[in-house]
Amino acid sequence: MLGVERSASEGDLKNAFRRLARKYHPDRSTEDDAEDRFKEIQEAYAMLSDAQKRAHYDRFGHDGPQGNPFGGFGGGGFNINLEDILGGDFFSSMFGGSSRRRSRRGSDILLRHSIDLVDVLNGTEQEVTLDLPQPCGSCDGTGADGGDLVTCSRCSGQGQVRVRQQVGPFIQESVQPCDACSGRGSVSEKSCDVCSGKGREMESTTLRFSVPLGTEDGSRLRMRGKGEPAPQGQGESGDLFIELEVEQHPWFERSNSDLIMSLPLGYPDLLLGTSITIDHLDGKPLVVKVPSNSNSGETIEIKKRGLPRQRGSGRGDVIVLLKLHMPSKVPKAAKKTMATLRDELGPKDQQQSIIDDAKERRNS
Repeated sequence: MLGVERSASEGDLKNAFRRLARKYHPDRSTEDDAEDRFKEIQEAYAMLSDAQKRAHYDRFGHDGPQGNPFGGFGGGGFNINLEDILGGDFFSSMFGGSSRRRSRRGSDILLRHSIDLVDVLNGTEQEVTLDLPQPCGSCDGTGADGGDLVTCSRCSGQGQVRVRQQVGPFIQESVQPCDACSGRGSVSEKSCDVCSGKGREMESTTLRFSVPLGTEDGSRLRMRGKGEPAPQGQGESGDLFIELEVEQHPWFERSNSDLIMSLPLGYPDLLLGTSITIDHLDGKPLVVKVPSNSNSGETIEIKKRGLPRQRGSGRGDVIVLLKLHMPSKVPKAAKKTMATLRDELGPKDQQQSIIDDAKERRNS
């Protein structure tokens, strides 16, 4: 059952059992018969590790006068500490046990803060005022009246207790956080009247922080020690994270450090060319020079007028997508004029123009 020779030593038995138990433990193994195999392995080790039972098995084997020596142990259990055999880490990971106290650190706080593309372009200093939890001044954050804590009677101040559990035919001892003091080792006899035993109170706080150049939407800034105070005032406060949300711009879309916009133009502007000036994020006019004979769907790149690059130096580009503007209403006189220009402005050979356009598209 354990895969060892008849002459195996106690150390060989323990190593074989440790290897097979880790492989077939029901909480770890994915095999269908893991539970049955684990039980058989436990029973085999319990029998072979007992000198009298092992001698009986060596003499009679499976067909002894008392039947199968690996069966019939029932649910009474053996006084064998599996933690010693398999190691404490094995059961700690399964049962939540730990040989250390819980980390005494306050929880983190997440704050979402909106900025615009001008802030991203220039990098700015910002501040925000909000209510944040601070240690109670009356009890020094302990939650106890007068700040006086007493040693937990259940765990004697250790913050952890030993728990006995039935694991198959074995009795397992594991270490778990004390539920009476939540692993802290101390409790309050009387709660603080000011904070009602919470150990903290809300206080208006002004936070100042810098928005990095070219910051991305969803970026987080970390302010150490500005989060929740540690439980009972024992330990470090958590951190405060500021998540930056970049507001939508009226016409720019963002692609890393590049800014993308569409520019609707009438047919005469695409045909004859034009120059369009619009406001820009940096306060300087953005001039878009549209060459003559431009097509809807073409793009114009304006170098180094985008957002700062986070990696490297300089700025990205502004990419302008040209679009043909189709008016919802056209005056009759304009329609008559366009009708007279239909033959002049349209393709002379429609099929050939389709072929030429396909070639140009495929070669671009």
